Amino acid sequence: MRVLIIDDDPGVRRSISLILEEEGYEVLTASDGREGLDLALETGPELLLCDVRMPRLEGLEFLDEYRKAGGEGLVIMITAYGSTELAIEAMKRGAYDYLAKPFSADEALLVLRKAEEREKLWQEVNRLREAISVEHRYPAIVAKSEAMEDAVRLAEKVARHPSTVLITGESGTGKELIARLVHDMSPRKGAAFIPVNCGAIPENLLESELFGHVKGSFTGATTDRAGLFEEAHGGTLFLDEIGELPLNLQVKLLRALQEGEIRRVGSSTARQVDVRVVTATARDLEGLVKEGEFRSELYYRINVVRIHLSPLRHRTEDIPPLCRHFVAKFNRVLNLRSEGFAPAGMKLLLDYSWPGNVRELENMVERAMVLTDEKQLGAALVQELLPAPGMGLEADLGALPPDELSVKKHTARLEAQLIERALQVTEGNRTRAADLLDLSYRALLYKIRDYGLGD
Repeated sequence: MRVLIIDDDPGVRRSISLILEEEGYEVLTASDGREGLDLALETGPELLLCDVRMPRLEGLEFLDEYRKAGGEGLVIMITAYGSTELAIEAMKRGAYDYLAKPFSADEALLVLRKAEEREKLWQEVNRLREAISVEHRYPAIVAKSEAMEDAVRLAEKVARHPSTVLITGESGTGKELIARLVHDMSPRKGAAFIPVNCGAIPENLLESELFGHVKGSFTGATTDRAGLFEEAHGGTLFLDEIGELPLNLQVKLLRALQEGEIRRVGSSTARQVDVRVVTATARDLEGLVKEGEFRSELYYRINVVRIHLSPLRHRTEDIPPLCRHFVAKFNRVLNLRSEGFAPAGMKLLLDYSWPGNVRELENMVERAMVLTDEKQLGAALVQELLPAPGMGLEADLGALPPDELSVKKHTARLEAQLIERALQVTEGNRTRAADLLDLSYRALLYKIRDYGLGD
């Protein structure tokens, strides 16, 4: 096991090193807190012995910065005789234990062996948890595929740390479920989890919704009102469709993330907030940065840890357990007794591309259960509910010449056709069309403009 000793006294470093090396530990040393922090983050020791009083970066500051940077080793603080208060403060900040100088070799080894046993136990707990399926750990997340297992494991790991998380993936892949998992596994789980769709709120109301306002700041502001950042104080704020956030609000969000403070609309006073922000998007943020529609500094600030959710068509092994889950859910909610999908019906589901992902699958299962009195959901019913093959872009693929296979070009063409169709069906009602297309209202307006579909 690797141990890092951080102490400005070379005699202490040498004596502890000799004791530990004789017991088979791999020992690294640093002469001050700053050097120790760099070495700890570079080498990832399981155990750290750190003096409280050191030049450049003192022990408690080292502990704060080490944890903030994601360091996971167990830290044992070395304190002067009688510094019990400092030791208690260190343990409040996340230290595992402390050693008071002067200490004997036996005392040092006893504390380290206790820490080592705890570390081994924690590793075994993690191994056993990973061996249990996602479905048993989190009933709301049904997954069998390796891609979703990896996403859940990453969410579990990052949940323990305050780092910002960006969840990417197509609409309907379950980004909010992963955001809730990050919150529920974090030290903030007892506080509020507040989701907000940045694309669903009109632009002129979004700033007030996020940051609050004071009485008289605009027409209709008849009282002071706290925003979602204040409501999420101590908890987690989930900003879905972050790519829809207007540029002027991106600056204010960046300030909130960097400084931990917000300013209500119409107020000259800043308010401190303690909020963990998790964001999500179905859009290409890197592309938006290049086009000047998303601020690069905000992108780098929210993209500390990225969790990507694969589309359902790339993880078809998740379809059968998802179907069982939805059948059980709608049997309970709708008071039905369906036995689920017949093998032939399931084959059709596995062969379909699911552009709307898990959300589309859930809606299809509900429709199928409502529309039949049969115990099993058969192939004829599924075929009737799924879009007919050969519709839209697929019908033309065989006739395309080899030099006309641009994915971007044809995706844009299909998107424009879908928007035109939705506007026809809703007789030009853009709000209803946005719902049909599974887009935010603002995103639909952008696409209407980009494709020249307006009046």
